Amino acid sequence: MFENYKSPWMNEELQIMRGAVTRFLQEEFVPHMEKWEKQGYVDREAWLKAGEAGLLCASIPSEYGGGGGNFKHEMVLVEELSYANITGFGNGVHSGIVAHYINSYGSKEQKKKWLPKMASGELVGAIAMTEPGTGSDLQSVRTSAVRNGNHYVLNGQKTFLTNGMSADLICVVCKTNPIEKAKGISLIMVETATVEGKGGFSRGRNLEKLGLKAQDTAEIFFDDVRVPAQNILGGGEGKGFVQLMEQLPQERLIIAAGACAAMEKALRLTSEYVKERKAFGKRILDFQNTQFKLAERYTEARLARVFVDDCAMKLAQGKLDDTTAAMAKWWTTQKQNEIVDECLQFFGGYGYMMEYPIARMYADSRIQKIYGGSNEIMKLLIARNI
Repeated sequence: MFENYKSPWMNEELQIMRGAVTRFLQEEFVPHMEKWEKQGYVDREAWLKAGEAGLLCASIPSEYGGGGGNFKHEMVLVEELSYANITGFGNGVHSGIVAHYINSYGSKEQKKKWLPKMASGELVGAIAMTEPGTGSDLQSVRTSAVRNGNHYVLNGQKTFLTNGMSADLICVVCKTNPIEKAKGISLIMVETATVEGKGGFSRGRNLEKLGLKAQDTAEIFFDDVRVPAQNILGGGEGKGFVQLMEQLPQERLIIAAGACAAMEKALRLTSEYVKERKAFGKRILDFQNTQFKLAERYTEARLARVFVDDCAMKLAQGKLDDTTAAMAKWWTTQKQNEIVDECLQFFGGYGYMMEYPIARMYADSRIQKIYGGSNEIMKLLIARNI
């Protein structure tokens, strides 16, 4: 059924790209997924192979080593990773978020220094927003950065960093002015090679999670860590909160795009299963309850897809507003959880077995309603404009 729908932003170039990405993932990533899930991280070689294949920084200008595309190219990657059930490869954070902070607010020297190596996979990016006592309330972060000559001295703790154990380049949300709230926030890039092993900077354990087993998620600690003052983004202090707000719509749409693909994947798997599985002498699909439930869920998945496609086109044109992005994030992730849960039910006891993809999808889906700003926060943002 989904094959009959074509996203309005798709064109021949993107279709060719989709085919190439599908082949790459099946050949280079899918065979290693079981290993990655057991070890809790994606092999570093995978990042280099992805860079060589042009999968990293697809929407970063070619003059800085990127693919020269736009958000539509990132959409293809997000969708194909979701269709292939590749949950550990944190390219959404690396290419869709960290690289765009550098591209949007970095100096020419910063872009030349970091972006080409991010595009090749030599540097893996992460963003340090969340703290143990601070989640969606970014104005209240306590990690501090105090100017001392040509350096900033960082102190504090961050947690839930996607790519945290692998990251070579971390965008740290910190307070350069503790008296101020939003106006006191700055974004400082930490190059781990320059601080690791010298005391002060450390990574905690690779956090054990309910889902996303192959994705390394870490906590990091700063204890008088000295970072060059030239590593601040935007050329000065106090610009971080505005920078975060400007980039969050893209982050939230990346999450929504993944949710759409996950819904479609779950429904495909379930449709195949109920056509084959029999109960009481007939296929599960032949029961009216099955037909009605799947009809409802297919409709919701199509509604989500049309909405997110419209958002993607707006974002590519620089016209996606914060409120619409918040709507897309909360609604699609809520529906993702509902649809995957109902699909699992059709598998019966087999749906609870981890050897079935639907079971892993069930565990992986739950975080979608939390990161990128919890769905409760999304509703508050929407309510401000009522």
